Amino acid sequence: MAEINGISIPFIPLGGAESLSRTPRIIDKEVSSTKFGDVLNEELVKFSGHAQNRMVSRDITLDKVDMLRLDEAVEKARDKGAKESLIMLDDKMFIVAVDNKTVVTMFDKSNMDSDVITNIDSAVFA
Repeated sequence: MAEINGISIPFIPLGGAESLSRTPRIIDKEVSSTKFGDVLNEELVKFSGHAQNRMVSRDITLDKVDMLRLDEAVEKARDKGAKESLIMLDDKMFIVAVDNKTVVTMFDKSNMDSDVITNIDSAVFA
């Protein structure tokens, strides 16, 4: 059996036992100073309080696949320079502030008050 610092281990690391005793790499300060929460907030679509209330009151559910499709649609809108976008995901619709990736409100076909949607500059079919 291999030994590391006098302790027997039942495996040999891919780089050999010597790889575990090497000095760790120094990570760039810019990368290490980024907070996990900041990265998470940048990456995922967020929901405003109003949108969260609408989701509950209108019994709208989203699964992991829906969230990924919504996020991809927001990225497509961002790439085209959109600011306020209507994103249609199956029978669910979202008004999204594209710059900060925030769903402002949401509804499904049965909750539409009218057939007109205003204050958007784009529409994405996800």
